[in-house]
Amino acid sequence: MALILQIETSTISCSVALSENGQTLSFKEAAERNIHASSITLFIEDVMKVADKKLTDLDAVAVSMGPGSYTGLRIGVSTAKGLCYGLSIPLIAIDTLKAMAASIKINLGSGEHLYCPMIDARRMEVYSAIYNAELVPISPIAANVIEETSFSSILEKHKVVFFGDGAEKCIASLGNHPNAIFITDFTNSAVDHNAQAYDKYNTQLFEDLAYFEPYYLKDFVATTPKAV
Repeated sequence: MALILQIETSTISCSVALSENGQTLSFKEAAERNIHASSITLFIEDVMKVADKKLTDLDAVAVSMGPGSYTGLRIGVSTAKGLCYGLSIPLIAIDTLKAMAASIKINLGSGEHLYCPMIDARRMEVYSAIYNAELVPISPIAANVIEETSFSSILEKHKVVFFGDGAEKCIASLGNHPNAIFITDFTNSAVDHNAQAYDKYNTQLFEDLAYFEPYYLKDFVATTPKAV
């Protein structure tokens, strides 16, 4: 039996799900900017209540580890670690881009596509990786500046599905390629953690609570508000 609370805050989406043995019992999410800090604990309370479960029933907490929004990841991981400390249960780190690829694979069904999840990294930069049909990475996670020649060698030989909140800004550069497929309505969800969280729970792949940090990929850069 594995009752796992799953937290996704790597993008604009604030999402919480509760799964049992890899199956969703309840979830709540909203795609609104800057609501993570104010909504995450309320969403947790709601999903537990809907499933008629208590926090003390949990066997583990899974959290999206990135890459993604610095602030969002920090809030999600801090919340997850706090729960794990208080309940004395293990922490599971979810590979954000792989979870996204798993979701798209389920939605598209069988096929020979490659999957390229993209998370907005501002300007023309995205966090991305490329996965094959077995969800094995064939291109590592990286921060890529999108140009007309981006992914050209892979697109010559494969159909590639681009999706995530960073994909839309790539359409102008890559959208005319016959092997480029764009999905523009994808939203990150904690429900997409189910398989990865359950697998890591069963294989005891847990994180060290004292030392675990999100995978920011890039250093945080503070900006100065413009003068009014």
